[in-house]
Amino acid sequence: MGSEGSCVVVPRSFRLLEELERGEKGIGDGTVSYGMDDADDIYMQSWTGTIIGPPNTVHEGCIYQLKLFCGKDYPDNPPSVRFQTRINMTCVNQETGVVEPSLFPMLANWQREYTMEDILTQLKKEMMSPQNRKLAQPPEGNEEAGLDQKGLPLKCCIF
Repeated sequence: MGSEGSCVVVPRSFRLLEELERGEKGIGDGTVSYGMDDADDIYMQSWTGTIIGPPNTVHEGCIYQLKLFCGKDYPDNPPSVRFQTRINMTCVNQETGVVEPSLFPMLANWQREYTMEDILTQLKKEMMSPQNRKLAQPPEGNEEAGLDQKGLPLKCCIF
């Protein structure tokens, strides 16, 4: 048997452990980060991501929280991605915060090699795109409406 056309497919759990390690070490300039929601989740399905809004955009200085859910078919299929922080972007459903795969090319054209880091980095780039960089953002609203069930802020926090 020849090795023509064969490739090694990294099992899901190994892939997620690699991503966890990379996320815990920090990424690039620190404006994008991610990690697991629950260290006891043996299936490593639920993740939290953070994006610090890029400079010279309406997102500058804002901290955006996201939830990523890696189903049992990840990385063969993309995770579901949802902004917890209210945001107005062309690829995000304004009611649910879900990043719509049909409007976000990375999810629409998912490849097994893509990672959660790639998704967060691409979303940050999308914030800088001409159609999103000056797009009016939702009002912050009152404090009670701005918290999720765990008491986390759902609005843009500027520091």
